[in-house]
Amino acid sequence: MSAHEGSKSNPLQITEDEAAVYDRQIRLWGLEAQQRMRNATILVIRLRGVATETIKNIVLAGIGKLVMVDSEDVSEEDLGAGFFYRDEDVGKKRVDAAKARVESLNPLVTVETISTTSILGGEDLDGLVQNVDLVCVTDWDRDNLVRINETCRRFGKLFYAGGTFGLLGYIFCDLLKHDFISPDRSAPKDAPRSVKATAQYSPLHMALRHRWTNMTKRQTKELNPAILLTIIAIWEYQSIHQGELPDDEKNAPELETIASSILSAADVNSQVITRIPQELIQTMSTTAAHEFSPVCAVVGGMLAQDILKALAAREAPIANFFAFDGNTGGGTVCKMNM
Repeated sequence: MSAHEGSKSNPLQITEDEAAVYDRQIRLWGLEAQQRMRNATILVIRLRGVATETIKNIVLAGIGKLVMVDSEDVSEEDLGAGFFYRDEDVGKKRVDAAKARVESLNPLVTVETISTTSILGGEDLDGLVQNVDLVCVTDWDRDNLVRINETCRRFGKLFYAGGTFGLLGYIFCDLLKHDFISPDRSAPKDAPRSVKATAQYSPLHMALRHRWTNMTKRQTKELNPAILLTIIAIWEYQSIHQGELPDDEKNAPELETIASSILSAADVNSQVITRIPQELIQTMSTTAAHEFSPVCAVVGGMLAQDILKALAAREAPIANFFAFDGNTGGGTVCKMNM
């Protein structure tokens, strides 16, 4: 058994050397939270820009084991936002190119790679999910996200999805029934400063049926529904086109039709928005398939931070859909069907 393979009934204790490496975090989170991270195995599926940023942060934070799955080769496009890759890696498998650079970030973390996505179907997927604590899927189509989310639910595993479409980014999480310690800022001086809290999450297919019916004009406006609904519209476009993203302005009319239909079904307050802005649709029709490094950095950084929160069970994680607008630099969290 390797140093990282503690069983759930007999979790590994942090050594003095590890305590020295993670000293600052232990002061921040507490030893128990760091211990949870130390014993966690995380599965990351697909290694594009968001994943590289997320992996960097969770590996530096001190998880126990990382399993990376990706069957694709490094392309020239990957060199922009995927900072694990170099010019000489083009044509190599992404996981093979990334492995040594991930390991060099933190030698205390065990890194495993799987360079075939055939393992992401049927019983192979079941076996893979059963052996990890948390699954994080990045930059994949909605139908595959829903399928993997359902597998995670069957085995009681935490699920995260994240990605970018040009200047837009998103994070979704399904943490099942999640217990955590939340700071109690309203407590009087002598009272305990934190309280136990529980949040009940919903799977992605349920979240996507969210209706905005009972929200006030102000609440709706604060959540910037155009961005979130455009992300959902791009997913629908992908589903219709066998995983392909819009990549030409001639795709704009179809994307607009899909977005309008989603807006109508979501029953969004018409005083706030009656149609998805034409300019947003136009931009997405030409940029959704491309990665922008700063957007990947923001979304990947937030995704990593939230994964660590969920593992540490300190503070409330995202509940449950975060949408980022790189045009303004603003992000909003919408509680969808929770």
